[in-house]
Amino acid sequence: MNLLVVTAATRMWSGARHFTAGWLAVGVLLGGEVVPAGPALPVGYSLLYRQDFASPDALNDFTFSDPAAWRWSAEAGGRPGALELFQQSRYAPRVRSPVNIALITSLEFGDFVMEAELLQTGREYGHRDLCVFFGAKDPANFYYVHLATQADPNAHNIFLVNDAPRTNIATRTTAGVNWGTNVWHRVRLERTLADGAIRVFFDDLTQPIMVAADTHFDHGRIGFGSFDDTGKVANIRIWGPGLAPRREGFFR
Repeated sequence: MNLLVVTAATRMWSGARHFTAGWLAVGVLLGGEVVPAGPALPVGYSLLYRQDFASPDALNDFTFSDPAAWRWSAEAGGRPGALELFQQSRYAPRVRSPVNIALITSLEFGDFVMEAELLQTGREYGHRDLCVFFGAKDPANFYYVHLATQADPNAHNIFLVNDAPRTNIATRTTAGVNWGTNVWHRVRLERTLADGAIRVFFDDLTQPIMVAADTHFDHGRIGFGSFDDTGKVANIRIWGPGLAPRREGFFR
């Protein structure tokens, strides 16, 4: 069954590291339990968000740096559909950072495990990339994972944007990823606030390709995009112990 969003009730997040006993209704989860493709979830985690892109209405879940650069795609390799970044955004960030951004609008996450499938549709070169955004507070304060063909100080790393041009923060990474042509890849991102841990997995969901520890930001929005390339996103799943309070607006 192909569905939009999420759990019938999720615990309300309070503060940087604690959850209250209150409940916030955010939708209905149908079709039974959804388990991750990677390692088992931490105790207390449940599904908070699910997006299969089964119809164009799925785009209503997202806030874009430039809506004109994104569209729903039925061409998703047998999947129900995909979110497609098909052209460059007309967007000038306040500080040096990616320009093509699609963020889940209504939900914010603190501790979480996220899995999704990504297809890179651009030409091959060293910085050929797709990005995963998280902890996003506003257009000049967020984290992002830059998955690229070749690693260097500005590519294939975990980055912090903190009212200044992006800074790489990974303590361990690889030489890059092989996007290939018309190849879908499974990506997993794990985040825990208490120790600041960030772990990124690519295809092999048992061994991280990037690791970092940073506590600048607690909860925030999650999203997808690229620094200056194109691609597709499908089958998003996010698990966690609960949702964080939501702020109104992002790109203003």
